[in-house]
Amino acid sequence: MLIPFFFLLRDGGIKTSITELLMLLEAMKSGLAEESVEEFYYLSRVCLVKDEAHFDRFDRIFAVYFKGLEDSLGDLMQDVPEEWLRLQAELMLSEEERAQIEALGGFEALMEALQERLDEQDERHEGGSRWIGTAGTSPFGAYGYNPEGVRIGQPESRNRRAVKIWERREFRNLDNSIELGTRNIKVALRRLRKFAREGAADQLDLADTIDKTARNAGLLDIRMVPERHNAIKVLLFLDIGGSMDDHVRVCEELFSAARSEFKHLEYFYFHNFVYESVWKDNRRRHAERIPTLDITHRYGSDYKLIFVGDATMSPYEIVYAGGSIEHWNDEPGAVWIKRLLKTYAKAIWLNPEPRQRWDYTPSVKIARDIMGDRMYPLTIAGLDDGIKALR
Repeated sequence: MLIPFFFLLRDGGIKTSITELLMLLEAMKSGLAEESVEEFYYLSRVCLVKDEAHFDRFDRIFAVYFKGLEDSLGDLMQDVPEEWLRLQAELMLSEEERAQIEALGGFEALMEALQERLDEQDERHEGGSRWIGTAGTSPFGAYGYNPEGVRIGQPESRNRRAVKIWERREFRNLDNSIELGTRNIKVALRRLRKFAREGAADQLDLADTIDKTARNAGLLDIRMVPERHNAIKVLLFLDIGGSMDDHVRVCEELFSAARSEFKHLEYFYFHNFVYESVWKDNRRRHAERIPTLDITHRYGSDYKLIFVGDATMSPYEIVYAGGSIEHWNDEPGAVWIKRLLKTYAKAIWLNPEPRQRWDYTPSVKIARDIMGDRMYPLTIAGLDDGIKALR
């Protein structure tokens, strides 16, 4: 069973060896991880993966290969009745029926209604339009429909209408080693260049060496120069998770190209909109946050600022305190992004959504206004226009 898994890892770019596979087999023979899929996952990752940068690839291959296996020790949530968490029926509504479901009347009203339901409800509920439950039209719960609601106990998005999400979600880092299907992104980024030679003189200057040798009566006079590199400095902020899952491929291509083109590149992740903190590793985004103000203090105003995101969210997430979909933010997202724009005058927003959809999404219009209309589609033409704005 482990032999095909071993070759699948190698085909996926994780260069594990026979020695490491034998080490895993020996560990299992000794009785390690014999009762738990979770323990086997950690044991196999320790034995087979040498570079932590490959953890995400290992996770995806492991999930595909061992799909369907159950943890014999159960889940930490095993005390919760299974029927509470199981989707019992897909709610199918016509466009007319959806149009009849009204929003509660604003962000504050939605939060007040949720608090009332939490105080009053003491049992499971499904269907209906009021209580926290499943497969209904209530603003609170899972697997139903409401134009503005709080998603609770549903692992994935379906209608992308939630104002807040009550769950701990995990995102994966973008893969900067991906092979680009096109060189067009790199060509566009190369237009944002300012070459300089800095650091140790470790490269042969052939032209100067020939010139000095000739001037020295043929005696070899070797001349060295520092490496020539792009001196442009870039801060890259990447929206991750949620509706951005549809655009992972193009974002990975952009990320990979930027890593190869800019020596002075700092990147950070955010979800939907920038608030008081961002992060660099999605696996540890709940534990290792970077204050946004620290970024403005650490990196000079000569950096170019690039946001990458679809800007598709509830408008509350931008203009309201407490509007963030995942946590309670003391200040609106608009305040934080304006602070960044005040420090970094050269800034653009790259949007992977087609331009023709922007006018139908209120949050895109708000973000575009905040950016001073410096929002460009994540296409080659849009990237060209954005690079011109950064010069």
